[in-house]
Amino acid sequence: MHAIEKQKSPVTSIFDMVLGNDTANFWLQKINPLWSVQQALGEIVEKKQSAADTVSLKIKTNRHFKMGQAGQHHPVVVEVNGRRYERTYSLTQLDQQHVLLTVKKVEKGVVSQWLIDHIQIGDIIEFGQPYGDMLLPETVHPLILLAAGSGITPMYSLIQALLSKHQMDQQPVHLLYWVKKQSDVVFQQYFEQLSQQYPQFKFDVFYTQEAPADTRLNTEYLYLIKNLELSTVYACGPSGFVATAEQLFENAKQFRSEAFSLSPVKSDDTGFVNVTLTKSNKVIAIPKGQAILVGLEQQNVKPEHGCRMGICNKCACNKVQGATQNLVNGQENAEPNNLLRICVNTAQTDLVIDI
Repeated sequence: MHAIEKQKSPVTSIFDMVLGNDTANFWLQKINPLWSVQQALGEIVEKKQSAADTVSLKIKTNRHFKMGQAGQHHPVVVEVNGRRYERTYSLTQLDQQHVLLTVKKVEKGVVSQWLIDHIQIGDIIEFGQPYGDMLLPETVHPLILLAAGSGITPMYSLIQALLSKHQMDQQPVHLLYWVKKQSDVVFQQYFEQLSQQYPQFKFDVFYTQEAPADTRLNTEYLYLIKNLELSTVYACGPSGFVATAEQLFENAKQFRSEAFSLSPVKSDDTGFVNVTLTKSNKVIAIPKGQAILVGLEQQNVKPEHGCRMGICNKCACNKVQGATQNLVNGQENAEPNNLLRICVNTAQTDLVIDI
């Protein structure tokens, strides 16, 4: 027997040969908004308010969409006022054709505000390839899930994966969730139902701006944890939350984390530094305490970037020389010829980078 190569449809082949991908996509989407030669697209089919300033979008995807593993993130591309923006979100697969995207409004966040306030049923968004290594372990052992704010979305995805594998009745899972107020809790009823249905699942939620207020993540919460040295710990939230979790849970069997926003590192440094861009043949002055990417953008330099969280590596470039400080964990690096993620690093001295 000979293998039979899968052929393109006659219509798609004609579009490819005569028009090219961009023009082909334009005309295909006149017929069906989800049709595309190569783009992973999704159509909003349902929009629900899931918490204060938070919506959940049910999205129908096309055949080019590739669902990542539970815990991974997907680039989401939207067009706002004629300009394309890319941000990163954790998705949950509902079935073979639908995914769930839960978004919390971010102050001055162009994409989050548009997704919450303006997106409508029938609107189309574009997806990139999934990435991230906050995946479920291959072996069954206790899991501790630490979430702050919208960091709950990858935890929801991980729990859904455990349910699909029928592991919730045998694998201890402890979810600890920090929010500002009770109205900010997402999926609360669902998690509470799980805790009643599965004795191995424990759910705790903490309110940092209610009266009386719960404290933020600190050593006090270690007393709630059992078998830490046998557990895999997942943490997702602002960078300060993740950095604290990494210190507190250093004795865990494994620790995996992702930070979705930056908490500026405290620094007494002020003033500006010069950044030499070798490929652009430019020298740009940017503030010391600011992410290099933001500083360059303010000077009308537009480097390639994606998640703006230090995960996807689209903004990574070679640092020829100079000292930098990581905005997520505060680590400094003065070594030459290092890979530099400009979205999560600030310049401490004059820099030379290959952009």
